[in-house]
Amino acid sequence: MTLSQAEFAFVSNLVRKEASIVLAPGKEYLVEARLIPVARAVGAANVNDFIGDLQKRPDPAHQIKIIDALTTNETSFFRDREPFSALTDVVLPELIKSRSAVRKLRFWSAASSSGQEAYSLAITLQETLPTGWTYEILGTDISTAMVDRANKAEYSQVEVNRGLAATQLVQYFERAGAHWRVIPALRKNVSFKHMSLTAPFPPMQPFDVIFLRNVLIYFDVATKRQVLRNAAKILRPDGLLFLGAAETTIGIDDNYERVAAGRTSAYRTRTAAPVGAARRG
Repeated sequence: MTLSQAEFAFVSNLVRKEASIVLAPGKEYLVEARLIPVARAVGAANVNDFIGDLQKRPDPAHQIKIIDALTTNETSFFRDREPFSALTDVVLPELIKSRSAVRKLRFWSAASSSGQEAYSLAITLQETLPTGWTYEILGTDISTAMVDRANKAEYSQVEVNRGLAATQLVQYFERAGAHWRVIPALRKNVSFKHMSLTAPFPPMQPFDVIFLRNVLIYFDVATKRQVLRNAAKILRPDGLLFLGAAETTIGIDDNYERVAAGRTSAYRTRTAAPVGAARRG
């Protein structure tokens, strides 16, 4: 069975309302494929019956399951590599100079999925910061299931093979049955919580670096602009914002300027004092 126009409209309206994710017509097959396991888990005969029952009797718990299923959670350790190289080669050396009085850095992985990005940041900081420095990393995601996975910090052999060097696997992970678990010494610096980027941000201390990668592409322009403006409020004056390779602030929020960072680029607010190693792009 395929989704009717009314069923698809119900799901797309729900996802847009709760997560600001735009599901354009033509995504019916994707929606149905993602919701088949959800329908089975709640005892529905098929996706059509599941959606029909939900239309008649709204259930917040089932709505959350739909949001979780339709949130794209593609991720891997050190995904796209270049932003992490930029941190090691350009950004962290400058931050080490400018933060020498406090010797502490704060990072935000704003769409952290199952945690690989946040733990990749932790490994990068662990291997780059001088002795005596500390750091905090906050990972947030709209999917409660992904936040639970990130907090558990356990990954399959296939997942650790995607992006991790063998030396990093041995140093920062320990065996947990058939899986690998991030060691406590690394986990203590990383925390995760559920958060919607399209809702008003909760109170947060400023961050030195924000990774807001591969999530803006799912929002309309107005939502992108609001998310970027909220992010600017909690980015330190000389801090940097990293977006996905297909994302930009240009034409969306002129309060940012693009700067070169190694072989990739990042963004800072235009009121920021120039960072020595960064050039305007």
